[in-house]
Amino acid sequence: MKIYTRKGDKGTTALFGGSRVYKDDVRVNCYGTLDEVNSTIGLLRAKLGADHEWQPNLHKIQKDMMDMMSHLARPSDCKKENPNPKPEDGPAFCEQWIDELEAGMTTKSDYFLLPGGNEISALCHVVRTQMRRGERLLVSLMKVDTVDDYILSYINRLSDLFFIMSRAEMDKAGVAEEKWQLFLYKRKKTTE
Repeated sequence: MKIYTRKGDKGTTALFGGSRVYKDDVRVNCYGTLDEVNSTIGLLRAKLGADHEWQPNLHKIQKDMMDMMSHLARPSDCKKENPNPKPEDGPAFCEQWIDELEAGMTTKSDYFLLPGGNEISALCHVVRTQMRRGERLLVSLMKVDTVDDYILSYINRLSDLFFIMSRAEMDKAGVAEEKWQLFLYKRKKTTE
C-alpha cells in the first residue's frame, strides 16, 4: 500500500469511520497537536538513550497517546466501534510516577520556574507546553462533541508529570532552577 492516497489534496481528511472533514477541524487540530506532543516525546526518548530509567514509562505514554488519538478521531455519532484500548489508568499512572520522582528529589519547588536548565529539562518543558495546548484544544472539542473524561484527565496529568520530570532532571544533574515567583497560593500565605 502506498503512503499517498491523494484524498487529502483538497484540504480534507478522513476521521475514524470514514467521514471527511477539513484538516483545520477542531477534532483534527486536537489529535494533530497530540501527535506533535508524541513526536516530541520521541525526541526526548532519543536524547535520553536506550538504557535510561524513564524509557519504559515514556514508551507506555507514547502508546497511550496513539490510542487516545484514535479515540479522538472517532466522532460520537460514528457507528463503527474503535477496537483500540482506552488507557483509563493513565491519570493514576502519572500520579504514581510524579510521587516517585518527587520522593527522589533533594529539593522541592514552591515557585514558577523559567524553562531551561539543560537539554533534557528544556525538552520536558516543551512537551509540557505542547500538552497544555492539546488540553485547550480538547476543551474546544468538548464544546462540539463528547470526549471521554479519562482523556482530559490524562492529558492534564501528563503536563504535571513533564513539569516534575524537568525538575527531577535538573535535580539529578545538580543544575539550579531559575525561579520566577512564588506560586500564588504560597504568596497569599506569606502576606496573611
